Amino acid sequence: MREEISDTITVEVAYALPQIQTIISITVESGTTALEAIQRSGLLLQFPDISLKDCKIGIFGKIVSHGAVLRPMDRVEIYRPLIANPKEARRLRAANKEDAAAKNRSSGKKQGRTG
Repeated sequence: MREEISDTITVEVAYALPQIQTIISITVESGTTALEAIQRSGLLLQFPDISLKDCKIGIFGKIVSHGAVLRPMDRVEIYRPLIANPKEARRLRAANKEDAAAKNRSSGKKQGRTG
């Protein structure tokens, strides 16, 4: 017996905001790209603020190009741009901590044990 090869696959397209997460399951033709799945999902109509020029996309947490060809049961994820650069935010927190420690030293406040 000859196995039939399906010409369609089922994939999911996901997008999340802080207050809502949307995952849409769609059936697409084999060979469909991540960008095509996003367009066919209707998420761009549901969330008109999505700018695919500014957003990265991925499949199960791994960044992919818009032209990545999907496999059955892939989940295409649309990532929102970061509000702050994580490295810069850590650097600023460390600098603020150092400033506070320097103020405490210069004002004569003692840290640690007393006695």
